[in-house]
Amino acid sequence: MRDALLRAFRRAFPDIEPTHISRAPGRVNLLGAHTDYNEGYVLPVAIDRAVYVVAAASDEPLLELVAADIGERVAVRLADLEAGHDVEGSPLPRWARYPVGVAWALLGRGLAVWGIRAVFGGDVPIGSGLSSSAAVEVAFAALWQEIGGWELPSSELAKLARLAENEYVGVGCGIMDQFASVHGRAGHAILLDSRSLEWESVPLPPGTIIVVADTRTHHELASSEYNTRVRQCHEAVRRLSERLPGIRALRDLTPEALERNRDLLDDTLYARARHVVDENRRVLEAVEALRRGDAATVGDLMKRSHISSRDLYETSCEELDAMWEAAIEHPACYGARLTGAGFGGATVNLVLAEGLDDFVAHIRARYRGKTGIEPAIIPVESADGAWASAL
Repeated sequence: MRDALLRAFRRAFPDIEPTHISRAPGRVNLLGAHTDYNEGYVLPVAIDRAVYVVAAASDEPLLELVAADIGERVAVRLADLEAGHDVEGSPLPRWARYPVGVAWALLGRGLAVWGIRAVFGGDVPIGSGLSSSAAVEVAFAALWQEIGGWELPSSELAKLARLAENEYVGVGCGIMDQFASVHGRAGHAILLDSRSLEWESVPLPPGTIIVVADTRTHHELASSEYNTRVRQCHEAVRRLSERLPGIRALRDLTPEALERNRDLLDDTLYARARHVVDENRRVLEAVEALRRGDAATVGDLMKRSHISSRDLYETSCEELDAMWEAAIEHPACYGARLTGAGFGGATVNLVLAEGLDDFVAHIRARYRGKTGIEPAIIPVESADGAWASAL
């Protein structure tokens, strides 16, 4: 990927030599579905699929960006970031709002942001729930840190990348995706407390492999429904706080308190809250199982997470359910669940390594038979977090 982007850079900017490169991994979330924006617990894994940026620093206050994967190009003046338009006055395409949003967030923090000519791309499948957007944001944040010569604590870099997506792109995501991309560690998952940002690396079970099964469906309602779920959770907290003044997020709610105060919520808000409360407990139970090397318990918790996401949080879809059903019927699969926002995208599967080939063949055939769609089945390895360097 590095060499391909270097060639793409020289085609895009034939008279300029690149000066810097950065890399940020995607992530897959073993457990913690929609808990991060509820200030809860998540269990992501940074993976060996990543976004790279090859760039040349410039004294000119201009961002010239090329998205190699889609063959599009845009130029934005640093003075026009707030306005959200390119040098021709046209609204920025959505793909450009991620790196431009990072520049906007860094400048808002008072950090030096150099003009750049940059080409970026990678092998994180877009829309598959592996957080390609966060990988783009973190890769550019790491790049500007390297070029600018300033240094932030890694958690602060993740926060600014998240701010770009929340405030500039307009997606109300939590901190998990950017945090995992910054802090990944090979051979480990990350237990993250989304409120305090306390975290620890937890070893993955020996003899297992993580398989991402992309349904190759990406429903248009994903972004709007994601934001709807965020609003529903906030509304549940607002109503519950009338009787429980100490809570500020669903993370603060115990199962017992939810049941005692169920009358404050309609059926939809209760279902959303029930999922989040139970999912936080599943994450913590999974961490204890990982410390014991107990893949079977982790897998069972993943299955329960998918059922809850499907029935209570309503973020699954026909294709995701078909992929999940195909996975859990195979004896090499410890557990599976949808990953990412839902409404299409991918499942994450914890699989016995020695049964990998048969598992992949099985779910590919079963899913294709149920849906008529050829899936992308991607075994992934855990990976270290983002880096940037001079060339």
